[in-house]
Amino acid sequence: MEYVTLNNGIKMPILGYGVYQVAPEECERCVSDAVSVGYRSIDTAQAYANEEGVGAAIAKCGVPREELFITTKVWITNAGYEKAKKSIDESLRKLQSDYIDLLLIHQPFGDYYGTYRAMEEAYKAGKLRAIGVSNFYPDRYVDIAHFAEIKPAVNQVETHVFQQQKTAKEYMKKYGTQIESWGPFAEGKNDFFNNPVLKEIGGAHGKSAAQTALRFLIQSGVVVIPKSTHKERMKENLNVFDFVLTDEEMQKIEALDGGESLFFSHYDPKTVEWIVSLV
Repeated sequence: MEYVTLNNGIKMPILGYGVYQVAPEECERCVSDAVSVGYRSIDTAQAYANEEGVGAAIAKCGVPREELFITTKVWITNAGYEKAKKSIDESLRKLQSDYIDLLLIHQPFGDYYGTYRAMEEAYKAGKLRAIGVSNFYPDRYVDIAHFAEIKPAVNQVETHVFQQQKTAKEYMKKYGTQIESWGPFAEGKNDFFNNPVLKEIGGAHGKSAAQTALRFLIQSGVVVIPKSTHKERMKENLNVFDFVLTDEEMQKIEALDGGESLFFSHYDPKTVEWIVSLV
């Protein structure tokens, strides 16, 4: 496993296992499988309704807690200082842990400044080892990075070969924040797994299009958290540290970047209305 060092000195695996859209009743089994094949970083969220499954799995897996890196996120229903403070304790209870390795604000809506203050307080109290944000576009990211007492350690944003977040990465580098990808496979959009560039380059290394895409992101310094409910696919996604893409191969994949989301834009008022309607 390779690691990145966050802005507070904490080391984070560059590849982890994400449980977005993993059903609560399946989550414990999936996380147990992931840990058994070698994953040490698990990414969940309050909104996924499966924190308890993650907690049960890590409590039973036999791997010392200090060897695991657990991420969760505060949902917008818990935005604001008081609600966020309570939700942090609730996440700790569900995860069956005295601390969370990384806590993120899930969406930049509601009183996220109040949420961040609660996170800073919990960080100082030792409940959190690192704090950050998710889905913060460059404008809101720069705002919170500039005014917050504790700079975000991570910003988790949609990042894949078709949306490489080149501008966002520049600003995260400037303020010392690690970029992390959600949706590293773009959820299969654009016929992702049959992309001729990824297949050709992967074939030269005896790897799949998916493995090639993950390797590209890792070599670009992006933390990735691919999700699968199948143990064999979990193994495949983890098996990306035994080859290196050449500069020419990296350039060919960089050329796939469309610079736009394949899912939604927080700059679109209809999207924002939809997200806040979930509260």
